[in-house]
Amino acid sequence: MVTSLPLSLLAPVYSFVSSHRLSLAAFPFSATAALRLTAWLYPTVSSAVHHCTPLYAGLTLLAVVLVLYIRSTRVRAVYLVDYACFRPPAALRVPLSKYIEHTGLAPCFDDKSVGFQSRLIERSGFGEETCLPPACHVIPPEKTLKAARAEAEQGIFSAVDAVLAKTGVGAEDIGVVVVNCTLFAPTPSMADMVVRRYGLRSDVRCFSLSGMGCSAGIAGIGLAENILQCDSRCTYALVVSTEILTSDYYSGNERAMLLQNCLFRMGASAVLLSTSRARARHAQYRLARVVRTHAGHDDRAYGCVQQEDDAAGERGIALSKDVMPVAGDTLKAHMTTLGPLVLPASELLAYALSLARRRLLLMAGQKDSSKPRVPDFRMAFEHFCIHAGGRAVIDELQRGLGLSDKQVEPSRMALHRFGNTSSSSTWYELAYLEAKCRVRKGDRVWMVGFGSGFKCNSAVWVCIRSPVPLDSGPWEGCMHRYPVAAVQRD
Repeated sequence: MVTSLPLSLLAPVYSFVSSHRLSLAAFPFSATAALRLTAWLYPTVSSAVHHCTPLYAGLTLLAVVLVLYIRSTRVRAVYLVDYACFRPPAALRVPLSKYIEHTGLAPCFDDKSVGFQSRLIERSGFGEETCLPPACHVIPPEKTLKAARAEAEQGIFSAVDAVLAKTGVGAEDIGVVVVNCTLFAPTPSMADMVVRRYGLRSDVRCFSLSGMGCSAGIAGIGLAENILQCDSRCTYALVVSTEILTSDYYSGNERAMLLQNCLFRMGASAVLLSTSRARARHAQYRLARVVRTHAGHDDRAYGCVQQEDDAAGERGIALSKDVMPVAGDTLKAHMTTLGPLVLPASELLAYALSLARRRLLLMAGQKDSSKPRVPDFRMAFEHFCIHAGGRAVIDELQRGLGLSDKQVEPSRMALHRFGNTSSSSTWYELAYLEAKCRVRKGDRVWMVGFGSGFKCNSAVWVCIRSPVPLDSGPWEGCMHRYPVAAVQRD
């Protein structure tokens, strides 16, 4: 009785054949050409091979299998084809005075809440051009699903339109779509919105990431990288990062929840990645690595950023006083993983010797009065795109990593011009560096972000072609005013 092979056995064979169909099709022709060339050049060798045809065929087949295996297991490089950031229209800007006046007129806030928000916004490091969605410009805010969808479409579609126009990539070429947004998770998803808007192909792989905080953009880059490297049929991946503020504007009086109203502003980015070698000649960056650290096993880290209802039933994001200590601890653990991958051998050796010295002194019962040595990450990167989560976040990272004012300038200026745009903020910072013509071929760029849960994620990019921006992107028309000295660290 004849039985059919199970599909579980046929699937790997089909995947292998489909991934290497061109090589397999060309093998008979190349083998025939090689045999004829050998017979013409070396008649003696050809006569010997003729008597050992089975052995020769077996060795040839083995060589072909080995070559195909090496090609299939080789990690394909992922390139940043281009990216675009959404620049909200000037009509949506919220000067500091307007924000303070608006909160004072809102019936949902008491006098203490108005005073708290006024003091916080004045020390935020924001400029006069940060923007809020249209629904937040009315009193009371229009927290409807329709308004939230309109905000999502405005930011996401503007960024995707821009990146597709810059690259000339057609919608039919995109095989992966990743959209991340922490607070707004509608049905159908925002990834489905992108598919419908641009008419993407039916076998496109879609992912919507929610609840992951400001580090979700880098997590989305890592997800797209893995898919591009595993499936040769997917050549392009579109990664969209945004935060929708309309539906989760907090209308209560809990101080821990009022922070979200003051800190977050409109923003979105669209990033196009590819493994195409043809695109590599025009790409500006190569993705060196993505490193992720999750501290969710610790209760304090897990609970320092929580979406919850206050006593009056108003929903918002509660930020505890543990956020900064947790961020510091998570960053230390993250640097322990990232350091060996990016630091030069000399810096790793110096750090190991310092650590050994401290342990020897501890074993001898002596106290080391010197400060613990912190690895110098300035030796690993030329540029730093630190998530613009707030003035305190940038200050703490600058102090902990020993960075200069110029090295954290992109983060401070992005915070001043656009506010905290959540997971898209690092792309506004990279756009700042390019608009200032600071990135050169061979430079390494470190993007680092923090998110609820608690997470610290990094993406390391290597510049393979010096960017020559045709315009200043989201910084167009205001680049001449930056840097603004008033927001440098006190």
